[in-house]
Amino acid sequence: MVNGKIRRYDSKISALSRLVDSGIILLTFLALIDLFQIEWQPIFVWALLFSIILFNFFAESHDAYRSWRGTHLKEEVSSLVFSWVTAVFILIMIDVIFIHNHTYSDPFIAVWIILTPLELISWHAMVRMTLAILRSKGYNTRNVAIIGATTLGERLEKSFSQMEWSGYRFVGYYDDRDNGRLPKRESGECLKVEGSINQLIADCKSGRIDTVYITLALSAEERIKMITEKLADSTASVYLVPDLFTFNLLNSRWVDYQGITAISIYETPFAGIDSIIKRVEDIVLSLAILILIAIPMLSIAIGIKLTSKGPVLFKQKRYGIDGDKIKVWKSRSMTVAEDGSKVRQATKGDSRITPFGAFLRKTSLDELPQFFNSLSGTMSIVGPRPHAVAHNEEYRMQIQGYMLRHKVKPGITGLAQINGFRGETDTLDKMEGRVRYDLQYIQTWSLLLDLKIIFLTIFKGFNHKNAY
Repeated sequence: MVNGKIRRYDSKISALSRLVDSGIILLTFLALIDLFQIEWQPIFVWALLFSIILFNFFAESHDAYRSWRGTHLKEEVSSLVFSWVTAVFILIMIDVIFIHNHTYSDPFIAVWIILTPLELISWHAMVRMTLAILRSKGYNTRNVAIIGATTLGERLEKSFSQMEWSGYRFVGYYDDRDNGRLPKRESGECLKVEGSINQLIADCKSGRIDTVYITLALSAEERIKMITEKLADSTASVYLVPDLFTFNLLNSRWVDYQGITAISIYETPFAGIDSIIKRVEDIVLSLAILILIAIPMLSIAIGIKLTSKGPVLFKQKRYGIDGDKIKVWKSRSMTVAEDGSKVRQATKGDSRITPFGAFLRKTSLDELPQFFNSLSGTMSIVGPRPHAVAHNEEYRMQIQGYMLRHKVKPGITGLAQINGFRGETDTLDKMEGRVRYDLQYIQTWSLLLDLKIIFLTIFKGFNHKNAY
């Protein structure tokens, strides 16, 4: 059998969808110019060009064009709206800051901004609805079977049942094991097996089965090879579903090296263009915030000087991205500035905390100097909170995957903080909870998630009962 490259399943469909979306943006603009009888201006060319480029960029980065068979309409609509709103926002900011043309204030532009996403959503929904109707009548449907009555197979079955529009008709599981060795559903009953592997091959040859999904364990390589060789004597499509969920995946993605596909188990989300987006976000927001907090920081510095002896700021060694040591800035809130091999966490009623320092710690105002860390690039505004080096060495031995939180830059605030894991971590359970949210952030990162965390931090992240 000839080996070939592994290619994306629906690349041509995705390309066509992008082309239609770009056409909608363009034709809506031209139609509104004609409707409002607006005189053509050269600036319109650039507005159209950048709106299409920016929309396609953000839509691609949010997977708006992945196979719709495996995506809910709600997810697709959310990606389209976010991509369009972000593109329009950037265009308006360019006009406000650099061009000063005020084109965005024209009524027909406002109509274009509102009407375009409605048309995009309608177009995508119409395609889904049309195909769903055709598939409900039996057109382009597929009878699918799963080899391996496994937990992964059950997850795949549930996905099929939640996608009635996709045209997938689940026939059943095929497995050579007896019922006593099969996993059970949450209800306690065993997964229902349609037949043995030999029965599956016979069903594929007879045309009863159109598509087969293999969900066996990765250790069953020889068995998988034997099954695929036998299925080659049928016309069924065969998919291998790797049981990657046996690993604690961190921002998993697949890459192609001249036809050889590799799947990442542990990886940072900030690779390629995403790293640039994250850095621009930190620079822009850090500068804006530092301007806003300049006077409060000066007042805090004066308060520290008047209430206790010692420096206004102190720097403590922490682990940064990839485990590299960095110096994190803080406003001094204690009578000491510990940074040795042993660092004792602040506790309730800690005698080392000054009265003014207690107020700073309670309100997180002692963290404000870290915006300089974010501006310089050693930290990010949003990310896992950095721990003292001594604490890292302690917890990396007790919590599996602890060091994976250092696949990204540490942050001033994070997903753990807005979910209540802030302040003292006096038990292992609390630290495990914080790490769990840190890894969830890395797994699900997006620009929208960062903005959501920043917004929620303003309202509930600064003050917490565990902060002292």
